[in-house]
Amino acid sequence: MKNTKQKLATQEGWVSIIGNSLLFLLKMWAGIVTGSIAIIADAWHTLSDSLTSIVVLAGIRIAGQPADSEHPFGHGRAELIAALVIGVLLSVVAFNFVAEGVNRLRDHEMVNYGSLAVIATVISVIGKEAMAQYAFKIYRKTGSRSVRADAWHHRSDAISSLVILAGIFLGKYWWWIDGVLGIIVAIMIFYAAYDILRDAIDTMLGEKPEPELIKQIDEICTSESLLALQPHHIHVHRYGEHTEMTMHMKLPKDMSIQDAHEIATRVEKRLKSDLGITTTIHMEPEGIIHP
Repeated sequence: MKNTKQKLATQEGWVSIIGNSLLFLLKMWAGIVTGSIAIIADAWHTLSDSLTSIVVLAGIRIAGQPADSEHPFGHGRAELIAALVIGVLLSVVAFNFVAEGVNRLRDHEMVNYGSLAVIATVISVIGKEAMAQYAFKIYRKTGSRSVRADAWHHRSDAISSLVILAGIFLGKYWWWIDGVLGIIVAIMIFYAAYDILRDAIDTMLGEKPEPELIKQIDEICTSESLLALQPHHIHVHRYGEHTEMTMHMKLPKDMSIQDAHEIATRVEKRLKSDLGITTTIHMEPEGIIHP
């Protein structure tokens, strides 16, 4: 299953690189022919997607390496690092859009678009949204955060191209439309970057267990013992596809170590088989209040 997920994520990365490279050539050609700085900037935005896809492939390859003596929990967090890189690149692209928009407004530049610009931009919108949908589909199958980040990069590019398309039709009425739309695109990209960075950073810093996960843990503990084990102090540590968890549970204070060990082992095995989580359990005598 792990190899299948890695294969799908790698496949998405190559589709992204090839698709973005073709769109870059198309939009760059249209931008040069029409003299549109906005379309040329959008072309470079698309090319940046290829760069982030290369980062995704590198992150997936590293994340797929098995655990070793220096990395006992595996290399899964390499995908989070890849997502961080993508988020930073998105932020840089957004900043460039802001700078370009401000320059357009300052210089009172008006752009004359032609039919070629319309065709190239429409193809870009359709192509980028199709790539975003494909990447999101792969993300739902693999759970790869870097693939999700790549999908949002595709989506942001599709939106920016759509905004530019609107500017093509409105530009003949208002000279300032190109600069304003550039800034709007930048805001959209900044939001996508924020979402990607927040998700990756929260995971690396450590997240509070989701209510659904706590409910599943309670159900497993209840099914494995007639005692009220009261699972608590639950800490989850995610390393890509590998997840480690520590938790405490209550047992009678006069129970033998052997019996307590058997209960904890049963719970650990169920958590591994049902949820795919490697768990370490600290057993507490009933009546002890954890600080």
